[in-house]
Amino acid sequence: MQSKIATGTSSLSPVQHTHPWRGYFCIAAATLCWAAGASFAKGIFNGKLFPGQPPISPLVFTQTRTTFAVLVLGVFLFLRSGVEVLRIGKRDLLLCAVTGTLGLAGSNFFYYVAIQKTTVAMAITVQYTAPVWVLLYMVLRGKQRATPERILAVLLALLGIAMAIGLFYSGLKLNLPGVGSALLAAFSFCLYNVAGQGLVTRYPPLKIMFLALLSSAVMWLLLDPPWKLAAQHFTVLQWGFMFAFGCFSMLLPYVFYFSGLKYLDPTRAVVTSCLEPVFAILFAALFIGETVRLLQIIGIAAVLTATVIVQKSSH
Repeated sequence: MQSKIATGTSSLSPVQHTHPWRGYFCIAAATLCWAAGASFAKGIFNGKLFPGQPPISPLVFTQTRTTFAVLVLGVFLFLRSGVEVLRIGKRDLLLCAVTGTLGLAGSNFFYYVAIQKTTVAMAITVQYTAPVWVLLYMVLRGKQRATPERILAVLLALLGIAMAIGLFYSGLKLNLPGVGSALLAAFSFCLYNVAGQGLVTRYPPLKIMFLALLSSAVMWLLLDPPWKLAAQHFTVLQWGFMFAFGCFSMLLPYVFYFSGLKYLDPTRAVVTSCLEPVFAILFAALFIGETVRLLQIIGIAAVLTATVIVQKSSH
């Protein structure tokens, strides 16, 4: 999920209430970057960008995005903090590895597969149900109560998914691999949040982000070694695009997002981050010609409403 719905933990830093408009601007800027990234990815997968050049698969897209991002972030953190960025307890290092591989890598990869096989609107809407699945997990574990408000959120999310993926349109063919990939992306993001929930309370967020990204990059390096990448003969322009994409769609929005949390409480940050699917669907309609039906728009609104309800009921 390109918007980090559940990253807004209140323990990151004291909220400064003097300039909330700065927080709204930063969170909105982050969602703009994530949304634009989804449309760029779709343009790559459908051949509208770099026509006639070697195709870039979701795996390569995820791998290069992660690798370039962690390289740039690593240089910055080492210049600022030195080897301190690598100092972490063994148990927390394992949690970072789980967060980065099964969570971060999984959510990114399956999200791009969903975008490739379906539409940006469908992929991002289904992935935006992640907080609902986290809530269900917490209820089943007995860590939260199944209040009427939370039950309403779950039902709204399920109804919204059904509308967004077109179950109520008789003439609309359902792309099961695409929907399945979007759900896997949402579940991976749930794992990303559950596994990493306590990490940002014990360490600086950028440190955790770096270690999680590093774990993800190492995993992709093992699964898709450099010689396999070289054998695909990507052009210099494509490599340049993938580098810029890694910085623009991952590093820059994280900087904006965490900056915004200095001025907004987590609930208001989450509500503002709901601009991401709005921007993504708008960009997809303007630049890659995707269309969204009225019932799908209602479904998207239902999912976003469920997301806000879940977040408000948690604070």
